[in-house]
Amino acid sequence: MAVPASASETETPEPEPSASGIRKRRRWRPWLLRLVLTAASGFVFYLSFAPRPLWWLAPLAFAGFGIALRGRRFWGGLGYGFAFGMAAYLPMLTWLEDFLGVQFGPWPWLALSAALAAYLGLGGALCTLVARLPGAPVWLALVIIVTETPRTWWPLGGFPWGRVAFSQAEGAYLPLASIGGAPLVGFAVVLTGFALAALVVRRPGRTFVVPAAAVVVPVVTGLALWPTIGTGAQAGSLTVATVQGNAPNVGLGLMSETPTLRANHLIQSERLATEIQSGAVPRPDLVVWPETATDLSGTDPALDQAVADLGVPTLVGARYWPRGGRPQNSEFVWDPHTGRGQRYAKQQLVPFAEFVPARTIAEWVTPFLDDTGDMVPGTAPAVLDAAGTRLATPICYEIAYDYVTRDAVNDGARLIVLPTNNAWFGESEMTFQQLAIARFRAVEHSRAVVVSSTSGVSALVEPDGTVTRSTSQFTASSLVGRVPLRDTTTLSDQLGAWTEYGLVSLALLGVLAGLVPAWRTRRAGASDRRATVAE
Repeated sequence: MAVPASASETETPEPEPSASGIRKRRRWRPWLLRLVLTAASGFVFYLSFAPRPLWWLAPLAFAGFGIALRGRRFWGGLGYGFAFGMAAYLPMLTWLEDFLGVQFGPWPWLALSAALAAYLGLGGALCTLVARLPGAPVWLALVIIVTETPRTWWPLGGFPWGRVAFSQAEGAYLPLASIGGAPLVGFAVVLTGFALAALVVRRPGRTFVVPAAAVVVPVVTGLALWPTIGTGAQAGSLTVATVQGNAPNVGLGLMSETPTLRANHLIQSERLATEIQSGAVPRPDLVVWPETATDLSGTDPALDQAVADLGVPTLVGARYWPRGGRPQNSEFVWDPHTGRGQRYAKQQLVPFAEFVPARTIAEWVTPFLDDTGDMVPGTAPAVLDAAGTRLATPICYEIAYDYVTRDAVNDGARLIVLPTNNAWFGESEMTFQQLAIARFRAVEHSRAVVVSSTSGVSALVEPDGTVTRSTSQFTASSLVGRVPLRDTTTLSDQLGAWTEYGLVSLALLGVLAGLVPAWRTRRAGASDRRATVAE
């Protein structure tokens, strides 16, 4: 009788995994780790922005990004750059949901975040071309920072929010703003980060001198410049008061709350006038209403009376309808005796709020466009003369554009006044992000800044970026304080946009220099393949 075979004899042994199979299973691991590192670094970059005082996180974020980019090719750099941007801008811009979410859904928030991230994706791709050049951290930082130039203007008028420099409202890099503005500060931050990455992953035998210098020099230079940041009055000083009347926290529903907004600011003006007359607060030289606190088309006896009660020149933010024309977002000088005077109209309008770009396409997404009219942008510089001095008057969103405040300061403005309406964005980080930009502009132009908001945060900012007084969100309040008038012209103002042009030119040269070896490598690879086929 045959003996049955044992189980061990009948089972077919499993084949040993091949080397190629092991490589395939392991291939995804470095990719996934890099993606996680990139996304985490992008989120850390977001954390470096206000309301958190964590400016030092920004260079660390770019250090992580630099490590993830190391050794990548063009398309890999594109993907990692996009992931870094999405991880930063999605949380940074959540306030768009409070503003546009009801009317347009999440699409503006997602689309804008993706558009900004696409620029960082392009930067990441181009970084792979310059990564092998001598002094690589410098070229990498140039490539990343110059992507902020086109995205300031395109698409849909551009969106300069979230630039690297705007994370630096305080700290070691901020004094560099007086030398080269936002482009130089952003470059210094990114350079430090990429240099740190080069030190961390330095190959044996490679010198550490260049990356170490690139880490130390920007920080030391910034710290050395702090004593040059002046705050004293050079052309006298003004006592300035802000009127924060408050607004309903209803997001885009604020469009139908203009009468409430107007009434609130008239009431707060009356309170301020009473405090002035009783001596409870010092008599100001200038009062500042916030952006679009009222609608205005013709004469306005109630405003005439409110300003007369205050007894001093007042800047009034209004949605103004010229006779027979479309509205403009305007700031008026209102005299207590002669009434309405000079007017400045906002030049940089907010897409999907003050105008709807690509309206025909947008109608496919939302049915509410019939109620959203387009404002007309202004063309004159943001300057007004009031209280015996010249004022720079960028309105709200315009503070993020370099040229608006710079042109006004170069036109003789001695004080920056920022009227804004942040009630649209709820109790979000937006108002703090904007205040951080205002603090940055104070150092860049060596000017005090007065921020007057409908619902907060209103603030008085010294020329060194220090906030001396501020209000809370969604409260009715006024600030009264003395601010210096200054006529210093910083090197940043003298150079103007040439700092940015110089950085862009250097980045283009670096990319061209990086393209040559990349093209040669690709050509050599093609020749080898042809030779193999011939054999």
